[in-house]
Amino acid sequence: MILAAGRGERLRPLTDSTPKPLLRVGGRHLVEYLLYALADAGLHDVVVNHAHLGNQISDALGDGSRYGLHIHYSAEPGGALETGGGICKALPLLKSDPFVVVNGDIWSDYNFANLPQEIDGLAHIVLVQNPAHNAAGDFVLKGRQVCAATQVHAGQLLTFSGIGVYRHALFHNASAERFPLAPLLNQAIQQRAVSGELFTGTWIDVGTRDRLRELNERLSNSPA
Repeated sequence: MILAAGRGERLRPLTDSTPKPLLRVGGRHLVEYLLYALADAGLHDVVVNHAHLGNQISDALGDGSRYGLHIHYSAEPGGALETGGGICKALPLLKSDPFVVVNGDIWSDYNFANLPQEIDGLAHIVLVQNPAHNAAGDFVLKGRQVCAATQVHAGQLLTFSGIGVYRHALFHNASAERFPLAPLLNQAIQQRAVSGELFTGTWIDVGTRDRLRELNERLSNSPA
């Protein structure tokens, strides 16, 4: 599943007329980099949720065949349901258990084929070194176990990349209402039911116009 329903407030006015996943970088829509990466990893059935200007997303991506995928769409109300609610609403479309979820506003060279096909707990998340815009970090990684930020010194914290593998059971007591994913993850972490890995390659949260511009310059200057 690609989470693509966000309004993109920090990218306005660009997102007033174009949904964030369709902003162009390096000659492609931002979301297309994820679609090609998922296809390369053998993940061919993809759910994309949308809200703000959602019809533009489904019109642009179509059925996914040009990417070697089969895309399903989960439409949400205009205000969107945030990450947790959006996943809950899409659960009937997510036939595998566990399933992969990735934020639609990131760019990375992470190989999705490295994600575990089976997990012992309720979730497995990919962590990265803290970027400047999230210097405090989110979680702690002890071996393969993800721990809460309160359990160790802040210098050991890492940032959640927006890439994860989840079991349907993580959402057992949740409903398709507006709520973030973080509280469910934190509950599972307290139960020692979240594993993780550290990714040290390229990862960019394309959340502002400055970061979008920097990524565009990076891709435009990369060798073909």
